[in-house]
Amino acid sequence: MSISVEFTAERFEIAGGGFTISRGTRTHAQVVTVSIADGNCTGRGECVPYPRYGESLESVQAQIAEITPRLKESLSRQALQGAMPAGAARNAVDCALWDLEAKQTGKTAAEIAGVGVLKPVTTAFTISVGTPEVMAEKTRAAAHRPLLKIKLAGPGDDERIAAVRQAAPQSTLIIDANEAWDESCFETNMKACEAAGVALIEQPLPSKNDGFLSGFECNVAICADESLHPGKSLDGLREKYDAVNIKLDKAGGLTEGLKLVSAARAQDFKIMVGCMLGTSLAMAPAVLIAQQADYVDLDGPLLLSEDRTPGLRFEESILYPPQPELWG
Repeated sequence: MSISVEFTAERFEIAGGGFTISRGTRTHAQVVTVSIADGNCTGRGECVPYPRYGESLESVQAQIAEITPRLKESLSRQALQGAMPAGAARNAVDCALWDLEAKQTGKTAAEIAGVGVLKPVTTAFTISVGTPEVMAEKTRAAAHRPLLKIKLAGPGDDERIAAVRQAAPQSTLIIDANEAWDESCFETNMKACEAAGVALIEQPLPSKNDGFLSGFECNVAICADESLHPGKSLDGLREKYDAVNIKLDKAGGLTEGLKLVSAARAQDFKIMVGCMLGTSLAMAPAVLIAQQADYVDLDGPLLLSEDRTPGLRFEESILYPPQPELWG
């Protein structure tokens, strides 16, 4: 039976007029969706190109087009790992193959992966960068949520952190600086995190300058995000970081993501599962990683004006496992 492969770029509007991090503001989530069909069964996957690593909608689609002839010849998910580099394109293809295998076998992706029955998890809800006043206002509206992720931008983050904590005194806070800090503000901002009882901070320094973290001690767990580069191992990170953020778009799919979880546990890292700004189709495979994570950040669909139908089920911050109609 012949295999067909289709892929397309899609745009989804972000709620509230946009989403801001230290690198800029976006008004739409831009994703690439892959469908691989074999007879009556179709598997789907979604990825979000990451400009930080030189990816674009065009480059990701070009990579998928290049691998398509081999997919039509029944390229296996295992062989895919060596046939494509880690990154967004491989993630979409890998997750589509997981979904296809689940539908062909009548088993869930979780059963195939051996992770057991999927359970609901609590996800973070993200507050984007703004003035302390604007961030406090947005935080007050979300203060009933147990876990908030706060985007930061560098100088002045100490005021943002204090404002957010005052607006949500009961929520657990995780902070994401997206490499925006430097020597001029690092110490001040870290003290603000400690004073606010922040649980974890992602990537405070640029990955090329994170050697400063070696031997640094504080009461806040420091998490590697951009320092965990696509296709690279965890080697050398443990002396600088307490945790790693596993994102399927960087890992190159669920297959590699599951291996990273095992490797991280072996090195005694705390595990965060994160996401780019995408739809429920991108989040669904990451729910398998979330079962073993200390921190879950899969709120992408909550930040969109409109999600896919069907999408993931959220009850406030509780994220439920995907239904087969969506993925897996």
